[in-house]
Amino acid sequence: MPSTMPKGQVVGKFTEYAEAVAFVETIVNHGFPAGAVAIVGKDLRTVERVRGKMTYGRVALSGAMTGSWLGLIVGLFLGGSTDTAASPGVSSTFSSVLIGAGIGMLINLLRFSLARNKRGFVSQSAVIASKYEVQVPGNLADQADKAIADHENHAH
Repeated sequence: MPSTMPKGQVVGKFTEYAEAVAFVETIVNHGFPAGAVAIVGKDLRTVERVRGKMTYGRVALSGAMTGSWLGLIVGLFLGGSTDTAASPGVSSTFSSVLIGAGIGMLINLLRFSLARNKRGFVSQSAVIASKYEVQVPGNLADQADKAIADHENHAH
């Protein structure tokens, strides 16, 4: 289903996403149909937080970790034993982990060294809104207001 901008009436405005979620939880728990609610983020910004410096050591370690997990999986499934009742040998599984770590390290180092747009840092990106609006279809706005009133009556 293609995403479109929801149409409807705003029944709540918040500066924090968690507040909008709590509001939606409240009206849904008081009988409002969950499928009719939308949380719309406004004034979107991308925020990129720098986590650390990118080095060949970090690239190698990351590749080794990924490769060792793949090696462990391969070692456990293809442990070399033809007897289905026997568990795979510890040494063959360990060898698969080491080989996987080595291959993963090499692949990551090659990818990093050949990258044209190489960056000297590691970062994590997120899209953050400065405000959030909870919207419901216009014909259900009264029902949302009633759910909020029910909550406030039970809270006191």
